Amino acid sequence: MKSRNLLLALSGALLAINAWSAGSHAGGHDDDAIGKPGVASNVTRTIKVDMTDAMRFKASKIAVKQGETIRFVVRNSGKLKHEMVLGTQKELKEHAEAMKKNPEMEHADANMVTLAPGKSGEIVWEFTTAGKVDFACLQPGHYDAGMKGMVTVAAGKTVAVRQEAAMKAGEAPVAAAAAAPAAPAIAKAQPAAATGEMTDAEVRKVDKENRKITLKHGEIKNLDMPPMTMVFQVNDAALLDKFKAGDKVRFRAAKEGGSIVATEIQPAR
Repeated sequence: MKSRNLLLALSGALLAINAWSAGSHAGGHDDDAIGKPGVASNVTRTIKVDMTDAMRFKASKIAVKQGETIRFVVRNSGKLKHEMVLGTQKELKEHAEAMKKNPEMEHADANMVTLAPGKSGEIVWEFTTAGKVDFACLQPGHYDAGMKGMVTVAAGKTVAVRQEAAMKAGEAPVAAAAAAPAAPAIAKAQPAAATGEMTDAEVRKVDKENRKITLKHGEIKNLDMPPMTMVFQVNDAALLDKFKAGDKVRFRAAKEGGSIVATEIQPAR
């Protein structure tokens, strides 16, 4: 009787896991659902992706297993700039709209690669959660033209092995989240309350030589820009001496001469 009850509980848990995975995609992923930056030494497979001026990815339908770390080798075979960005449907749509309004944006993060014509690059990504992960090109107009694709992440062995071990031990089934913990989430920055006010951000990279700073930021209302990770110019390279990757900051940004410039940066209090 005890074994039968455990089997029934396990079946219910697995159904719940499948429903959660499907519902997560239908309603929009949270940030951790798409996975996390991968470690090169953990790469299990390499998948080639070609980006074309027909506004299509080759391949646009990709299948992986939960827990796999994939190296995407991405090539731009067209004559236009293209990019591959992994994300939730909501994030990709928001960023595509922002790119229409701010085509000079230079956003950058581990979940994406932006390539000039004829160039190649890589994304190394670990898929921690079963379900669906979307990707797209967010260059102005490309997303609307259908330049998008999907990664289907099949439940990996980790879930089944842990569920079986729990059943043998007479314990309750393991929750889905225990199968593959996602990277710790960084608290989302709060939007600026009004035009020109300071926006919260985290420094991702400092490039003093080129007078650039990469910031993971909240909504910038005066630029009509949603939260994302983006590269900003600065007018004075000395401003960057105060900051390093990982620092929490507050900043103002504006359009200046075809670039988006961080006009003021302060340590967060």
